[in-house]
Amino acid sequence: MAYFMNTKQIAIITGASSGLGAGYARQLDEEGLSEIWLIARREDKLVALADSLGTACRCLSLDLTDKEDLEDLGRNLSAEGSKVQISYLINAAGFGCIGLSRECPREKLQQMVDLNCRAAVALTEMCVPYMASGSHILQIVSCSAFQPIPNLAVYAASKAFLLSYSRSISVELKDLGIMVTAVCPFWIKDTEFVAKARETDKRGAYFDMPGATTVDRVVQKSLLAASRGKVVCTPDPVSSLHRIVASLLPHGLLARICK
Repeated sequence: MAYFMNTKQIAIITGASSGLGAGYARQLDEEGLSEIWLIARREDKLVALADSLGTACRCLSLDLTDKEDLEDLGRNLSAEGSKVQISYLINAAGFGCIGLSRECPREKLQQMVDLNCRAAVALTEMCVPYMASGSHILQIVSCSAFQPIPNLAVYAASKAFLLSYSRSISVELKDLGIMVTAVCPFWIKDTEFVAKARETDKRGAYFDMPGATTVDRVVQKSLLAASRGKVVCTPDPVSSLHRIVASLLPHGLLARICK
């Protein structure tokens, strides 16, 4: 990592109010950073997390699907100028919907694409100019990115987009020494994701998933993978197996099996 005198080394974490985002904040609290920028909609959760950390934090209550809020983050960065260097960008904000796409609210599906895809791209492109050799970008994807999945159709498609984007920019940014890692876990048992996703599950498509992993495991495994320059990280046994199977079998067959 390139360090410069009087330059603040910061981490920017989206989706930081709970789950993986909060888990990354707790882990990076041990990295000796100058500041951690915590981003999510729920300000009270951000403040509570910041109060529990030893690192100085900046709490930004932003809706990343809102263009004005995205521009507000850009203004925060611009105001810092050369005084900050982003050591870590962790795009952990995202959500899913379980159920047939035709039965999910159209506005919710659109919001999912806006957050999982558009906001992740916007944050990444916004932050790259403030990075240097040794900086890390972690995109929180999902092993659902490896194949089409009925009853998670739009979610899986949005994560396939993010996986492809991450792989591409990992090559584009390599000559700058900026490392990109797409984190592709299986279900994570100790987050709010499943409860939120099940709100649209009218047909009982979801069932408890054997092999579900935990926030701490994903955070630790993915940061280790990022430090080793891995572009795709499958941090648990199920996601690792899924990646192999999806590379061997026709996706049409896998989609029918999943249904």
